[in-house]
Amino acid sequence: MTNPKSLALLSVSDKTGIVAFAKALHERGVGLLSTGGTAAALKEAGLPVTEVGDYTGFPEMLDGRVKTLHPKIHGGILARRDLPGHVKAIDEHGIAPIDFVVVNLYPFRETVAKKECTLEDAIENIDIGGPSMVRAAAKNWQHVSVIVDPNDYEKIIAAYDAHQGAIPRSLHFALAQKAFAHTAAYDGAIANWLTARDVQGVAADFPQSFHYHGECVEILRYGENPHQKAAFYRDEKVAAGALASFHLLQGKALSYNNLADCDAAWECVKSLTAPACVIVKHANPCGAAIAESSKAAYLKARATDPVSAFGGIIAFNSEVDEETVAAVYEQFLEVMVAPSYTKGAVEALKAKANVRVLEIPLPRSQAGSALDFKRIGGGLLVQTADSFTSPPEDWKVVTKRAPTEKEMRDLVFAWNMVKYIKSNAIVYARDAQTMGVGAGQMSRVDSARIAAIKSEQAGLSLKGSVAASDAFFPFRDGLDVIVDYGATAVVQPGGSVRDEEVIAAADERGIAMVFTGMRHFRH
Repeated sequence: MTNPKSLALLSVSDKTGIVAFAKALHERGVGLLSTGGTAAALKEAGLPVTEVGDYTGFPEMLDGRVKTLHPKIHGGILARRDLPGHVKAIDEHGIAPIDFVVVNLYPFRETVAKKECTLEDAIENIDIGGPSMVRAAAKNWQHVSVIVDPNDYEKIIAAYDAHQGAIPRSLHFALAQKAFAHTAAYDGAIANWLTARDVQGVAADFPQSFHYHGECVEILRYGENPHQKAAFYRDEKVAAGALASFHLLQGKALSYNNLADCDAAWECVKSLTAPACVIVKHANPCGAAIAESSKAAYLKARATDPVSAFGGIIAFNSEVDEETVAAVYEQFLEVMVAPSYTKGAVEALKAKANVRVLEIPLPRSQAGSALDFKRIGGGLLVQTADSFTSPPEDWKVVTKRAPTEKEMRDLVFAWNMVKYIKSNAIVYARDAQTMGVGAGQMSRVDSARIAAIKSEQAGLSLKGSVAASDAFFPFRDGLDVIVDYGATAVVQPGGSVRDEEVIAAADERGIAMVFTGMRHFRH
């Protein structure tokens, strides 16, 4: 290496853009140090690169486990250029300052995501030297540019040229912030995976030590109430079709409550067959329907509870056209969510510029987040997502009368809906439309009554409807209320010590009832 004015150490697992970046550094007089596959890629591109082993005078050993853990590397990274003692020390030992550390880490997360991954495979893909170099460079951020993200390469070169080789302090600090977040996420992933296994590699349901990593998307105006502060964090890897992958087509920034309600609406509408519409108010669906078009689905959903629909979140699971927009715009709404919009719909939406319009492509799989979280005082509750609904073929008819074919179709729809409503939850439905929703009551009887009152207020009749309950009926009183209002069939989990009493009541009233064997509490 012929006395370059600056040194860059490049050792990356993700080689996206690395050759072009190294070439740009070389053209600006920066010497290139590298290891293994990165060095091979740079040499193949015709770039003059010095292997770390040649630079340190100490060859890689232990199958590459030891290569960059050397004073000539870490001294060059950690030396502060503003301290004479540091400068003197590295001069005395022939250590050159390293001004650029370009490192991203072994693909641990990608490795453990493979079904065939063993404990040994996972351990071998734990990077040691990489995090050490990244942390050292980030610690000395005022003098070293640490780059862990290929998306920053162009930004570095632009800053280098704009400031005659002196990277601005603000950019140095931003790079250090990203670097520490990068190693924290990496170590968190390792801890999550390893502490969920025993010494034989057998997996448990949850890790002993849990670490969440997310990036702040936006500081929100406020939280649930104006006196609360709030921020929106996006998972490191967002599942396809999850709310956090939304694209804001128009409208003001989303609020804390908007995001929470949008998630409730989107998760619910994704579970229905197309075309469908779900309207959410205060985290609860107040209307939902399936129809032959998005417009027809919306009109049916709104009819359930037009009063509560005012100012709600309206979600669709199929493309929205201009006619649908015209129908929706007859009411006040906060947010519209759909997988896509026609060109005519996009133009029509502009008539109300303040309406927030989200586009989220539907995934092939309807799976949502793997885990659900809830904060409590001094702790965090973690559970697997309620992503499974017992299929109708597994349901058990417990009454003398079985549901008719039409009743069964409505029961399936109602059961799918009740899963997304705060417990205690009761849903009346008919012809793939919610006819009344009772949510979040301390008494299941009250939920049944409230749902019926909502139906009456909307001018709907519950005669010939069906009903779904998210959990079992502890007494027959709730069932009697449902039948009194006109329901002819009921779906519920079963499992009460008084199941026989409730079944006898259903037989007495001449209705059909099925047990799913699965409840759907939603707190």
